[in-house]
Amino acid sequence: MSIVQRVSERFWFIPALLCLLAVGLAEGLTTLDEHRGDARVPGWFGELLYSVGESGSRDLLGAIATSSLAVAGTTFSITMAVLALTSSSYGPRLVRNFMADRGNQTVLGVFVATFLYSLLVLRSIRVLGDTGEQVAEVFVPHLAVNAAVLLAVANVAVLVYFIHHISDSVQVATLARGVREELRTTVERLYPSEVGHDREDLAASPAQDAAGPDLPVPTGGAPVPAGRPGYVQSVAHDKLLRLAVRHDLVVRLEVRPGRYVLPDTIIARLHPVGQTDQRVVQAVQATLLVTDERTPHQDVEFAVQQLTEMAVRALSPGTNDPYTAINALDDLSAGLAMLAARRHPSARRFDQDGALRVHAPAPDATGLVRGVLDSMRWYAAGAPSVMHQTLELVERVGTRAHDPELRVDLVRQLGLLEDAFAAAGHHEQDTRGFGEHARNVRAAVAAG
Repeated sequence: MSIVQRVSERFWFIPALLCLLAVGLAEGLTTLDEHRGDARVPGWFGELLYSVGESGSRDLLGAIATSSLAVAGTTFSITMAVLALTSSSYGPRLVRNFMADRGNQTVLGVFVATFLYSLLVLRSIRVLGDTGEQVAEVFVPHLAVNAAVLLAVANVAVLVYFIHHISDSVQVATLARGVREELRTTVERLYPSEVGHDREDLAASPAQDAAGPDLPVPTGGAPVPAGRPGYVQSVAHDKLLRLAVRHDLVVRLEVRPGRYVLPDTIIARLHPVGQTDQRVVQAVQATLLVTDERTPHQDVEFAVQQLTEMAVRALSPGTNDPYTAINALDDLSAGLAMLAARRHPSARRFDQDGALRVHAPAPDATGLVRGVLDSMRWYAAGAPSVMHQTLELVERVGTRAHDPELRVDLVRQLGLLEDAFAAAGHHEQDTRGFGEHARNVRAAVAAG
């Protein structure tokens, strides 16, 4: 993830951008008014231009600035209340989605920018000259004042939009849809038809024939420590590949995005040892971004975990909402089925000459699906409707799975789900119905 991408996801980015635009607009219209002087604006726009005196302009701009700031504070308070509700009901990790919501950022930015614009225009109303006994002409930027009125009207429209948007954003379907789309986007980014090239995908060359089709990944090597504690948020693969080519190295990553590391955790090993120094180690460290939080940009496990957490929290005794869990499982199945149908990307990265340079394994679909099913087996065994929906997830993923090993693991997981359901003490009829559903899913998964 680049610096521009990280900055653009901050909550303050759009408000800051709109404030800069407000400053530019205020200065531009005020300058235009100064050059226009007393000349009348031609055309129909001149008929609509409303001119008031010094006192009226000051009162109007003061009222707009005061009301804009007051509404901005109210909307911010409402947003904080919604964040607290969402965090306690569906999981604290969903707060990041609210902070990155462009609608909330834009609403707050419009109100703050209107306040700043009105303040700057109010400052420009001044006396052009003073003879001591008689006050000279007062400058009033009529174009800028009328623009402030238009911004005030726009604020009303934005306030109505905010009420609708914040009411819609706390609905379960909206929350789950946002995380589902984030999961699907992450899968598209990390698991396209091909990521890098494995040796069998490269055109044959004498150097490759001499090396053989299966080039082993070197073991051992010079260790590269993390340098600071936190989560590995992203890896700059292109930069790492160029670094390995420039120094004639083979880099084997020991961690992947989402892993928590300590300062002395080995995040990579460099081969051969004799060609590395502290400068190279620091350059490799710079290609891995270690922060205090996880994001789904390169961490597909985190995207899956958010929907899994939503389902698990819905099954807690304090919430007891199986239908929210069903909704989360449906959205999980959409992303996991898409992932299962993709070919797992190669962990090996080669240079233009076909030489192995980077080994960077990615999580496979089997481990991701297994984590979801284990959570459902632990927490949902007492909820028959959720367990049946878990079987639906298995069928959707299994019938689309590209990897035979994933289908084998899904069949094994079906047996574990049946055992957990039977051990939960359900009525015999419920147990019999669940077993029949599981057998049908097992047949569908086995058939592929």
